[in-house]
Amino acid sequence: MGWIIALIVGGIAGWLASMVMNRDASMGVVWNIVVGCVGSLIGNALSGPLFGVRGSVQQFSLTGLIIAFVGAVVLLGIVNLAQRKTIR
Repeated sequence: MGWIIALIVGGIAGWLASMVMNRDASMGVVWNIVVGCVGSLIGNALSGPLFGVRGSVQQFSLTGLIIAFVGAVVLLGIVNLAQRKTIR
């Protein structure tokens, strides 16, 4: 049951992050889930040492969703920078 919740929360976080970073049109449902779940890992890696806060996407909580969202925004920012450098 935890992995189903992780997919749902990851999808929501990835979708929100893709809307903020103006990449919603180029991403599908699967990529939103991947970005949200990987973003959760990045968000926990950043928020744990910096703020002492950890969130899990396996148990739905607002903290976990926010951390996954912030991590997904960071991930999409890195992807945008990498794509911009390969185009030039």
